[in-house]
Amino acid sequence: MFRYDAVVLDFDGVLVESVAVKTRAFAALYAEYGPEVVAQVVAYHLAHGGVSRFEKFRHCHRAFLAQALSATAEAALGARFSALVENAVVQAPWVAGAREFLERHYRRLPLLVASGTPEEELKRIIARRGAGHYFAGVRGAPFSKAEFIAVFVKDRNLQPDRVLMVGDSNTDYEAAQETGVSFLGIAAAASLFPGAVAVLPDLTGLEDCLVTRASQ
Repeated sequence: MFRYDAVVLDFDGVLVESVAVKTRAFAALYAEYGPEVVAQVVAYHLAHGGVSRFEKFRHCHRAFLAQALSATAEAALGARFSALVENAVVQAPWVAGAREFLERHYRRLPLLVASGTPEEELKRIIARRGAGHYFAGVRGAPFSKAEFIAVFVKDRNLQPDRVLMVGDSNTDYEAAQETGVSFLGIAAAASLFPGAVAVLPDLTGLEDCLVTRASQ
């Protein structure tokens, strides 16, 4: 029925409406440095979706505060960030069509999550949302999305073009490019991604997209 043997999905903004939660957390963490720094931090965060929060902390301190970030300070920021976001992400609504797609297809083909969220936090959130049974695999930071996809494809002996990555950021697109898997963007406009990329506004049309591709 489908062209693909597995689907890999980003989490924030693809499965769950949680991007705004993370944005507010970045703003709160850097509020003490003033509104100009907050604006820079938020802009960087939004422009680099799918990147680990720890990479963002290091960049923001270096670029916007001219400060090195020690391992202790980085861990403290991570703990504060988790405290700000975890419950809110658990309670955030599903992206339109996401829950229905998962429920309909998790028994038919492997569905996986690849996220920049720390892996243990990501697994807790998915478990608390009662969604763990939907996924054949869940991987978060410090592992990269490309690493996860490459290992999965190799372990399952899959053809890369028969695996679909569904994401809302250039990080997701680049992971698909690096591993040779197919890519579908979730965004308001295709211009978010380079080249000719198929885009949906949410997951309500994902099944139709897969079926349409299979018949081409």
